[in-house]
Amino acid sequence: MSDHVVIVGAGHAAGQAAASLRQEGYEGAITMIGNEPYIPYQRPPLSKKFLAGEIGIDRVYFKPPEFYEKENVTVKLGTRVTEIDRKTKTVHTDQGETLTYSKLLLTTGSRVRELNLPGFDLDGVFYLRNVGDVEGIQSYFNKGGKCVIVGGGYIGLEVAAVAAKHGIDVTVLEMAPMVMARVVDPIVSRFYERVHKEEGVKILTGAAVSGFEGKDGQLTKVTCADGTAHEADFVVVGVGILPNVELAVEANLKVENGIAVDECCRTSDPDIYAAGDCTNHPNPLLGERLRLESVHNALEQAKTAAAAICGKEKPYAQIPWFWSDQYDLKLQIVGLSAGYDQAVVRGNPDEGRSFAVFYLKEGRLIAVDAINRAPEFMMSKQLIAKGVSIPAEKLRDENINMKEMAAFAI
Repeated sequence: MSDHVVIVGAGHAAGQAAASLRQEGYEGAITMIGNEPYIPYQRPPLSKKFLAGEIGIDRVYFKPPEFYEKENVTVKLGTRVTEIDRKTKTVHTDQGETLTYSKLLLTTGSRVRELNLPGFDLDGVFYLRNVGDVEGIQSYFNKGGKCVIVGGGYIGLEVAAVAAKHGIDVTVLEMAPMVMARVVDPIVSRFYERVHKEEGVKILTGAAVSGFEGKDGQLTKVTCADGTAHEADFVVVGVGILPNVELAVEANLKVENGIAVDECCRTSDPDIYAAGDCTNHPNPLLGERLRLESVHNALEQAKTAAAAICGKEKPYAQIPWFWSDQYDLKLQIVGLSAGYDQAVVRGNPDEGRSFAVFYLKEGRLIAVDAINRAPEFMMSKQLIAKGVSIPAEKLRDENINMKEMAAFAI
């Protein structure tokens, strides 16, 4: 059988994997299969500059269209893989095709968590995961009016920021006691609530949405469990995502909160690899298995998988990092703060728009949230990877340059 790598999915990990396979010297056939009508594109801009209309689709492509032709990568768009047959090493598509692979890479990504509530199918109810979603939301942006955001996480608040800048009346409904509750300390959450309110956004926490109401098929209001209702011309729901593991499950691959892979992105089948949001992988630096929803993770796992397919062992071992852009704020997070026992603040979150929160566990630095603080973010990357302890009073002292912080490491 001739060498043929089939990549299922056409997102960040797929685009990076195709590029990395060629960089690693792979000369065989590569086929990428994606169910959207677009070549791989970057998703972060969808809730930021692309949603705002500041950039077009050509600016969000992961690689330009000519890249795939130049690197001899066959791209099948608008196509869904329906089955993996491990015995015959083939995949079947909804277009009636059967492709034989020597190695298979699953980059199936994730999908939005949907709300199965009354009125969920009304016109004007949106999620934000792909270009088509953005185009639908933008059609309402142009009309102004009222927007309700369900969910106060990254996506919800990023959409709220763009909508507010477009002069739209925005209300955010968050079921938890604070926004971004899953990823940040209350200090950071309160800061973001303050900024959004200063920008004219209404934020209601502890608000459980119970349904959507409309007239003639068009959304008119969002109802909550406490009996309150909020008028809306359109709503954007952002309540999390789910890994796309169905193909792996049906192929009897090991799946535990994502497709289980080893440090080189191999699944339980040595000829099948997986990378990106859909995976659950070991992180030797943190000493635990993780499923990450992160562009950085998708890109780095794709590089690791491509190397392994080419017979090169380049184990994936990095500290996770994330970011969010809202208004003039760049939030950069490095590490995972779960389990911290002390939060150390550098700067003033109650005034201005620049500070950092360091998370310590038994004195050891495990994560940082940096808002408009690039030096704190960059230096913390190195410190967290080394697993060092830094005295809280040193982290707090803004008279100490972050580049000098390593000198206080224990």
